[in-house]
Order: sequence, then structure tokens, then C-alpha cells
Amino acid sequence: MKLALGLWIMGVVYAVFYMVPPVEGLGDLVRIAFFHIPVAWVSVLAFLLSAGWSLQYLRTRDIRYDLKSSAAASLGLLFCLLATISGAVFAKLTWGAYWNWDPRQTTIFILLLIYGAYLVLRTSILDKEERAKISAVYALLSFLTVPFLVFIIPRFYFSLHPEPVINSAGKLEMDAIVLYVLLAAVGACTALFWQCFSYIVQNKQESA
Repeated sequence: MKLALGLWIMGVVYAVFYMVPPVEGLGDLVRIAFFHIPVAWVSVLAFLLSAGWSLQYLRTRDIRYDLKSSAAASLGLLFCLLATISGAVFAKLTWGAYWNWDPRQTTIFILLLIYGAYLVLRTSILDKEERAKISAVYALLSFLTVPFLVFIIPRFYFSLHPEPVINSAGKLEMDAIVLYVLLAAVGACTALFWQCFSYIVQNKQESA
């Protein structure tokens, strides 16, 4: 599994640098998107999974769901940070500054604060059951903000951010090779997340 994932990632990297053509309006900077979009997608997926397992914990009080929820939230925060950094690099190369409080930069910064507070909350509660219960409620409430911060609020304000994969007209406008490589990158990043998630959960269960 690890070997297959490694080959998959290497294939994606090769395709990004040697098969994807420059895109009109972005040129070669489009290559950053093949990292930025997958890690942003995975962060949303991780936060969704964290909320789902939090709900399962509240229903069953099975501590295994708490372990899964916290692992997903931690990885979601990491991937969200990677999305922020890659977005800042893109901003520097295109707009001349790493950070300018663009609507998308602002909302992702708020998201980092929300889930950073989640980790602080977990470390501040010593009792295992109390920590799991409070963390589950916090994770559920936190995820309610994700659709607004990631998809809705940025669309109400002017942004220098390029059009998303599906533009404002609801159309998918990109060359076939660009789309295929992007999908492969998203798949590889998702698989990498799952590999890391499984490793973390296994370690937590063994040490519990």
C-alpha cells in the first residue's frame, strides 16, 4: 500500500511538471494549484469526518470514535495549514505579498484559529470522558462554520483568488490533461491523508 501510494505521488509530481501545460492567466504558476487544491480539499474532508465521528461518540460513548475524531481534526488542521502556506506562496508570486487579507485568506485564517482552539481544548482537559464529550460538541459546532468560511462567505466579496475548479457560472473549464492530473492529485492526497490517519489512530489505540 505504501509503495503504491509513493509511486502514485511520484507519478502525479511528474505529470504536474512535465505534462501539464501553462494555463492562460496563470502560466506556470498553475502548478501550485495541484498541491493547494488537494490539501484544501482534504482539510474539509478531515473536518467533516471529525464531526461525523464526534456525533458517533455522543451517540455511543465509544472512546474509539473520539480517537478517530481527534486524529481527523488534527490532520485537517495540518492540511489546512499547508493550504494556507501554498496559497501565501501563490499570493507572493502573483500579487507581490504573502498576505493581504483577501477574503479567502481571511476565512481560512479564522478556520485555523477555530481548529487550533480545538487542540488546545483537548490538551487542557485531563479527564478522558469529559475531554471526549466536550471535544465532540466543539467539533460538531466547529464544522458548522466550514461551509460558510470555505464556500459561501468568500463568494460575497471581491477576491483576487483565481476562479475555483467550478467557476461562478457553474462550469468546469480546463483542459482534459489538467483535469485528469488534478483528479489524480486529489486522489493521492486523500490516500495520503487516510494512510496518516490510520497510523495515528492505531498508535492512539495501542497507547490508550
